Amino acid sequence: MPKFAANLTMLYTDSLFLERFASAKASGFHFIEYLFPYDHDIGALANALEKNDLTQVLFNLPAGNWGAGDRGIAVFPDRIDEFRQGVARAIEVARVLQVRQLNCLVGKRDEKIPLAEQTRVMIENLRYAADELGKHDILLVIEMLNPFDVPNFLIASPAEAFAVQDSVASLNLKIQYDVYHAQRTEGELANTFRKNLERIAHVQIADNPGRHQPGTGEINYRYLFDFMDKVGYTGYIGLEYIPEGTTEQSLGWVKEYGYSL
Repeated sequence: MPKFAANLTMLYTDSLFLERFASAKASGFHFIEYLFPYDHDIGALANALEKNDLTQVLFNLPAGNWGAGDRGIAVFPDRIDEFRQGVARAIEVARVLQVRQLNCLVGKRDEKIPLAEQTRVMIENLRYAADELGKHDILLVIEMLNPFDVPNFLIASPAEAFAVQDSVASLNLKIQYDVYHAQRTEGELANTFRKNLERIAHVQIADNPGRHQPGTGEINYRYLFDFMDKVGYTGYIGLEYIPEGTTEQSLGWVKEYGYSL
């Protein structure tokens, strides 16, 4: 049975952020995730989790100036200190919120920096982060972002993500397999997932086109969820989609597919 996690960055956006925890609980969720905790009072986040009997399964390392277009800073030679400070901050927050895995958005290509240099810095930073998180029994994951939604992101496809994982060569680095981004680059979802099952620690989903809930596009999620179960995936599945209609309306597929939250 899939373990679905509500992504509170994408869902319940008609409510203030701290109110979304109660909304997720009211919908029946037991697990949540979201992009970043750093602009919120961490104690208030912990209280919202406890009050609503929710387990947080994921958030991201600090990713730079999001509003200015940053999508991670691990690829920039002049921001290594900032990256390492972000790792320390993320560990501090994860320990308070009892989160056991953190995602690193690595960042975008900068044409003023040789690609080989950006790649080298990324690998070294990921190795550092994996080692530091491992000291606290926290898993590091990385993900791909497709080039249509996020041009110039340095990891644009599942194949590139697995190649980076190989280069880092850390047992504490796994892949966050985002089905939406994978569909927009490579497709071949089921076979890729089965072949790399041991390398994948977290899944996120949205349909394509539109990045809405399952059942609104071309991806056969009814088949894919059953397939993930059959091959032995036991991790969480984050619902990182833009609801078509209200969030509550968008969850109709869960019961329709024979699942519960």
